Amino acid sequence: MAIRRIALSTGGGDAPGLNAVIRAAVLTALGRGWEVYGVRKGYGGLLGEEPIERLEQASVRGITHIGGTILGTTNRGNPFEWPVRQQPDGPVALVDRSDEVLANFRRHGLDALIAIGGDGSLQIARRLFEKGLPVVGVPKTIDNDLASTQMTFGFDTAVQTAADAIGKLHSTAESHERVMVVEVMGRHAGWIALHAGVAATADVILIPEIPYDLEKVCAKIDQRYRAGRRFAIVVAAEGAVPLEGAPAYSEVAGPGREARYGGIAERLAREISERTGHESRSLVLGHLQRGGSPSAFDRIIALRFGAAAVRCVAEGHFGTMVALKPPEVRAVPLEDAVRHIKRVPLDSDTILTARELGTSFGD
Repeated sequence: MAIRRIALSTGGGDAPGLNAVIRAAVLTALGRGWEVYGVRKGYGGLLGEEPIERLEQASVRGITHIGGTILGTTNRGNPFEWPVRQQPDGPVALVDRSDEVLANFRRHGLDALIAIGGDGSLQIARRLFEKGLPVVGVPKTIDNDLASTQMTFGFDTAVQTAADAIGKLHSTAESHERVMVVEVMGRHAGWIALHAGVAATADVILIPEIPYDLEKVCAKIDQRYRAGRRFAIVVAAEGAVPLEGAPAYSEVAGPGREARYGGIAERLAREISERTGHESRSLVLGHLQRGGSPSAFDRIIALRFGAAAVRCVAEGHFGTMVALKPPEVRAVPLEDAVRHIKRVPLDSDTILTARELGTSFGD
């Protein structure tokens, strides 16, 4: 199939490096003589919710180092479960509008779509491919939880942001002899908590892969105080879960919306204070981890992914995702990439290193 027009979309939570992917894909495609269009707000532009914009060289000039995405994004844009309010005051119903996506894709004369997103967005891309949409995926998530790729862009920057913040808490924790509990992102996988916690020498790291025993968490903290180190740093992924209990949620699930994790730091700080008597404070880094200029590492990966995605389109490798398989970027089946969440292996070298340094995982 001769390629003339392609489109780009960004879906799910934003991540440092999105603009770098867009720039690389646009310039690579323009160099082949193609026209490039940007679909705003995930698949919203293909449902008439947002305009579809022509992207030229000037559109992507000077954006490699800028955080966010010039196309906008949303984590509530699943065309298979599109929330629609039938009446102004009526309930929200989920409607399958995927056929409209394909029809509008063809109406705009597009030949391929490069979908940049995380697990949820690429699950949607896989289903659209199965319905006939020629699509290539690009793995984007600060959580680093997509299978088939060694790393996703945005992760390195998020870890650096979290590690810097945790590091700055050491001085105030020591000055006030407090326990500081820091909540970082990571609903189903603890990559950010693990890497940022180890880099910032946290005393306790709690991740979804290892259910924690509060008594053991408190025992580690008490041990530090008895040894004269009268402060402690606890890093908890938002999806960390106690041995007998459930994750902390800040918002329940609703039509077209997953339950929102949040509150683990506040809960832990309160429980630690009650059990140990040590003054405790909580801090939620939240969307700070998604913002800011991408690291040099993330910029390079993002640029490589963007160019590789265009090569996949040119070669007709649809239904695939570009993946980092050092030292190369390769195409892997979308089905394999989204089959399961990539969780932290319990025998990983990083976990073993942390344990040998005296870090507690609450187990």
